[in-house]
Amino acid sequence: MAGIYDMAKDLGAALARTDEYQALHRAMKAADEDRELTELRNRIREIESQIEAALRAGQEPSEELKKAYGEVAEELQTKPAFQRLIAAQTNFEKIMMKVNETVAKGIEEGAGSRIVLPS
Repeated sequence: MAGIYDMAKDLGAALARTDEYQALHRAMKAADEDRELTELRNRIREIESQIEAALRAGQEPSEELKKAYGEVAEELQTKPAFQRLIAAQTNFEKIMMKVNETVAKGIEEGAGSRIVLPS
């Protein structure tokens, strides 16, 4: 069974070396270093917490809270660093979807094999 974990670790290392992951890593670092973007992300998290608290209490979030969320979300989406982050995340997610599809195909093919590997 250790062989499977070694292969998984190797796959993780290979994914970390892809252009898509490297772009995501740079975009995340740039977003974290962008003070204005960090401030907006913190504000939207705070508003989300308030909305979540209202919903847990069985209440509809106030119109003011909904409006504030919409405004901050809109402002956040206009920031180039945020747009780069979203694009990089999307591109890496595409790679991960292909990897998952390939693993699923391997499982399907392996399930049909008569060779049993020791655990």
